[in-house]
Amino acid sequence: MKIIDGGVTSPKGFLAAGIRAGIKPGSEKKDMAVIYSEEPAVLAGTFTRNIVKAAPVKWDQKLVKEQGAIRAVVVNTGIANACTGIEGYENTKKEAALAAELFGIRQEEVAVGSTGVIGQQLPMEVIEEGIRRLVSAISHDRQSSRDAAEAILTTDTKSKEAAVSVEIGGKEVIIGGICKGSGMIHPNMGTMLGYIATDAAIEQEILQEMQKEIVEDTFNMISVDGDTSTNDTVLVMANAMAGNEKIQEKNEDYEIFKEGLLYVNRELAKQIAGDGEGCTKLFEVCVEGADTRENAKILSKSVVTSSLTKAAIYGRDANWGRILCALGYSGVDFDPEKVDIAFESAAGTIDIVKDGIAADYSEDEATNILSEEKVTARINVHNGEEEATAWGCDLTHDYVSINADYRS
Repeated sequence: MKIIDGGVTSPKGFLAAGIRAGIKPGSEKKDMAVIYSEEPAVLAGTFTRNIVKAAPVKWDQKLVKEQGAIRAVVVNTGIANACTGIEGYENTKKEAALAAELFGIRQEEVAVGSTGVIGQQLPMEVIEEGIRRLVSAISHDRQSSRDAAEAILTTDTKSKEAAVSVEIGGKEVIIGGICKGSGMIHPNMGTMLGYIATDAAIEQEILQEMQKEIVEDTFNMISVDGDTSTNDTVLVMANAMAGNEKIQEKNEDYEIFKEGLLYVNRELAKQIAGDGEGCTKLFEVCVEGADTRENAKILSKSVVTSSLTKAAIYGRDANWGRILCALGYSGVDFDPEKVDIAFESAAGTIDIVKDGIAADYSEDEATNILSEEKVTARINVHNGEEEATAWGCDLTHDYVSINADYRS
């Protein structure tokens, strides 16, 4: 596997564009994007488990279940098109129909994504003009992926892209993606919005099963604030233009491709966690020594979602009692008197708990380690051989400010 500088336009046959359509007056940010495949791309998708689902989520779920292959995705920010009733769903279909007409494809070959304020109807004149401009602006080049990645952001402070190449049967296969997410992040499927493209030839059913498995260890292991969105969507599109022999079973080709897809999902997920609203650092929690993999995941997510722990990380305070407390209320059975905890970052590593009690450590050294942009808590519960990692961020004053002013 080779990590490359790229995004959603890196695989063969994928084009993209990102523009400012003007959905939210007064803003200068790009707010609409499109991704287009020159050939039909088999489609896999994972979605929010929130009972309240946005109109585009319902449309895309239908495509994954009934269509199997698509050619394009249209995305807008500023308005989520959630809790908008029949009108909202009809507007989603209108977006797909217009894009299909302009591309010369079928309506059912166009997925739709929205993110932003819940409860508002889309300004369809603005959206439709935006789609026309997007279709005329699509390109294969690197900048087009950057533009699309920028255009799907809301409260994010940075664009999020990842790409790799792998060799399958002597053919280069590329996997690249973009995503957005900063607040309302506690996925039970994937992120707020994520779009991954690949030129691999792979059976749709196999791709769906693979992505569903991968998302459990990537996007489902991140949290910013404990809120699961109405719009969470991750789509994976594979257009077979790499020319590899189609992956139809769990063989060596399957494992090579899965490694690349896992990397892209994980990197995008980590970028979301590290760009949480108002955050100053990525907070990684690695739990080792659990009796089952599921319990390791529960323990790591319990710590990474603890508001008290997140506040302590922000304050560069090695308040290990908050970590031990979060482990204790996770619902997993373990012996607190066997737990070891360490902090590590680019500034070094420090043991802060040994056998459930404070280790002999320097508070000043701990503060220095916690001052880096990425901080890892390594926890060993000495109860087995399983491990898991979760990602989140610190909790700052700015998180409250951002969300208090979100609609204004």
